[in-house]
Amino acid sequence: MTDERSKIDVSSDEVIRKYFDMVYKLALSQTKNQTFAEDVTQDVFVRFIQNKDKFESEEHIKAWLIRVTINCSKSVFMSSWFKKIVPLEEDLTFDNPEKSDVYFAVQDLPLKYRTVIHLFYYEDMSVREIAESIDIKESTVKSHLHRGRILLKNKLKGDYDFV
Repeated sequence: MTDERSKIDVSSDEVIRKYFDMVYKLALSQTKNQTFAEDVTQDVFVRFIQNKDKFESEEHIKAWLIRVTINCSKSVFMSSWFKKIVPLEEDLTFDNPEKSDVYFAVQDLPLKYRTVIHLFYYEDMSVREIAESIDIKESTVKSHLHRGRILLKNKLKGDYDFV
């Protein structure tokens, strides 16, 4: 007995155009390095092209891209090459100082909080969507959001309201 789920026909160019920014920003959030984020983004879309016939819906594509981006970002830190390099400090500039403060405060969060904060606020994903995408319980997502907000509030010394 075979599984006869309907597959959607998607254009690789269309998916890359639609999700490039999301994948890149998530990779940057995970790796904290533009070069690594670019490499991860490229790897994610190469994998997408290799697997593009396996998707059932637009939501499936988005969830898959998020999951693969997170996994590829983690693999950067596991490589023997990464363990032997000394990263260069990158100077990112922002037009709005508040955005700069918030961005760097988010980047200083532990990875588990940084991931859910990024997906919730920057990608406008619901708690349910985040839970499904990164394969954790909704209650865990809520807990990570709550703790991440507390850490952000402490880092920013109460200057911003995140709730």
